[in-house]
Amino acid sequence: MKTNEKLLDTLIESGVKRAFTLPGLGITWTLPAFYDRKDAIDLVLCRSEQVASIMAQATGRITGKPGVFMGQGPWVASTGQFGIIEAAFSGTPMLVITDTSDYDGYGLYGCYQSMVGGYGALDIQAVLRPITKYCAYATEPEDVVYGAQMAYKHASLPRKGPAALIMKTTIIRQEFPENPRTPIYPSQGYYAYTAPKPDSEAVERLGAMLDAAALPVIVAGNGVFGSGMGTALLELARKAGIAIVTSYLGKGTVDESADISCGMLGTWGNPAANRMVQKADLVLMLGASMGPDYTRFRDPKMIRPGEQKLVQVDVDPRAAGWVYPVDLAITGDVADVVPMLARRGLSPAKHTARLEAIKSIKAQQSYDNPQGFTAAPGRVANMDVVRDMQKFMGKDDIITLDAGNSRIWFTNALRVRHQNQLLAPGGAGGMGWGGPAAAAAKLALPEKRVTSVSGDGGFMMTADVVATCAQHKIGATFVVMNNSGLGMVRDNMGAKRIACDFPDVDFAKMCEGMGAKGYTVTDPKIFGDVLREAHSHENCPVVIDVKIDPNDSHRPASDNQPL
Repeated sequence: MKTNEKLLDTLIESGVKRAFTLPGLGITWTLPAFYDRKDAIDLVLCRSEQVASIMAQATGRITGKPGVFMGQGPWVASTGQFGIIEAAFSGTPMLVITDTSDYDGYGLYGCYQSMVGGYGALDIQAVLRPITKYCAYATEPEDVVYGAQMAYKHASLPRKGPAALIMKTTIIRQEFPENPRTPIYPSQGYYAYTAPKPDSEAVERLGAMLDAAALPVIVAGNGVFGSGMGTALLELARKAGIAIVTSYLGKGTVDESADISCGMLGTWGNPAANRMVQKADLVLMLGASMGPDYTRFRDPKMIRPGEQKLVQVDVDPRAAGWVYPVDLAITGDVADVVPMLARRGLSPAKHTARLEAIKSIKAQQSYDNPQGFTAAPGRVANMDVVRDMQKFMGKDDIITLDAGNSRIWFTNALRVRHQNQLLAPGGAGGMGWGGPAAAAAKLALPEKRVTSVSGDGGFMMTADVVATCAQHKIGATFVVMNNSGLGMVRDNMGAKRIACDFPDVDFAKMCEGMGAKGYTVTDPKIFGDVLREAHSHENCPVVIDVKIDPNDSHRPASDNQPL
């Protein structure tokens, strides 16, 4: 048995069902093992390392288990960093497998592409260590197996994130020793883990604080997404009349049409959510980092330590009280804390008064009737797309967002009704994420209808994913909100517009050449019908080029008004 075969056995033993790659050098030498085990593991060939890394990261976010990205060293360390950085920022489990590209021992002699850190070379360990939780360097066949096991372990445990296995290229095709000096053990024993339970007295104190508060609010963050506890949290909070807002990475974890839901926090969130937190006398930060982008960049009227009671629940004890000083910190998984609170029960005594206050704030901010822009003839407004997506989305839909104007309109105005059906780039939050994430979502959840929404700038960056979808018969729909430019940059430039306008691209025609179905929409009245038609095509990607009015700014979808 060769080392590449032992690596594949380890991945399969660990529960990996799929990997994403654009192979080169050492990773090419792993492919014979994948060929022999096609029945056990699916290898998805992508057109770029960037797309492969995003698809692996999105798979990890959707499934909660490490998504696997494989690529040659120089490109994993450059274009492939996109998905790794997103995983690091957003706490997504991800396994990166790469090589040193040392060309059979020539790496120290200035060989091109070498990543061993010697003469004329770069150091791949130095590149990957700062953006991963764990980075193993395997120089012997036995190291490959153990390194893969340790990388998978580190990626999976709190706080989840990316981990890497770097293989010395020359060992990948070596025979694996029959009696290795370092024994190889089954993977599951390394992965055994029992999470510490939250302190019951602290949870009891939290319950008493919630009961005593006049107007408490829960900030549901990424921890709620990862725990899958959104529906249970909504049920618990509803009984007591406690308002729920979300962070960006928590958007869509609870039904945003519910009477206690006030939408997403932040400058690019909903005004009702920001004012709900401002009015609250107790803020429960539930798996939410409370970074400046969630608090209008630390608006002093929004979070007020000493005046408001602040409670933070996080799986990592370092996180609580990191951004704001808190009155109570609880270390634990949201998946444990919410059921413990439910068993304790929360008092309904203030339910009516709290609901009236929530209703008043939402009415003042037109939460249930968001306004938009009226587009010029032959063009569509951002809000037109949001409204039709709102009507279209059911419980079996998944929507992925990208960066820029389109994302801001959706985070502000879309009311997500079903738990975890919205996926957005929230770590690095870079352009180009939405399309590959949609393809990964459709592979991971084939029973769902999956729609990507992105601007023309972001879509073009990773448009090659459409060809990958056509090749692998991935039936995702890609909505391109095409305003022929970088919308946010254009808005911020004002009258001095430069480096923000693109010539118009016919994305429908372009993507038809990749094997997709293509539609162009210039009338807002037909977008809903086109969207339904797009999703009638099974096992075939569909691209809808929506011609957005370039004058439709993101500013009306932002909350810049004083609190």
